[in-house]
Amino acid sequence: MKECIQRYGGLVWSLARRFSRSQSEAEDAAQDVFVDLWRSAHRYDVTVASEIAFVAMIARRRLIDRQRRASRQLTTETLDDAPTATRGSERIEACSEAMLAAKVLDQIQPEQRQVLVLAACHGMSHREIADSMGLPLGTVKTHARRGLLRVREMLGASIQLGVQP
Repeated sequence: MKECIQRYGGLVWSLARRFSRSQSEAEDAAQDVFVDLWRSAHRYDVTVASEIAFVAMIARRRLIDRQRRASRQLTTETLDDAPTATRGSERIEACSEAMLAAKVLDQIQPEQRQVLVLAACHGMSHREIADSMGLPLGTVKTHARRGLLRVREMLGASIQLGVQP
């Protein structure tokens, strides 16, 4: 094992650094790679690939597996990292803007409103909206564009006049 680490340590380390976010994570990853190499040594076949190719393949697979596992883990934030509460005036302003937007949405065509709500509030793509509403994709895109233009027009007019639509 010591000879393997001496021979291929540089290769494994460079791959681990490339796949990792920090040095400590790279160190853990490199150790995992060498443990996996030790366990997989019996599978090495000189007729299939060279030693260096075998080591690189095992390292790459192990590092990709680690990345996938890390991406599936939920991230948590401490209370210190959490956004601070907004001040009262900011909440009132946000609330009044939300009420204004809701009033404007109530005044556009129902199909346009439904498309905009599905896109903005539910994060659906145009294709997903078309499938869920049973409409052609082009029609959904037209509803979205016309609805946004109408909302922009109505919000612009109400802000210029200083009145609620």
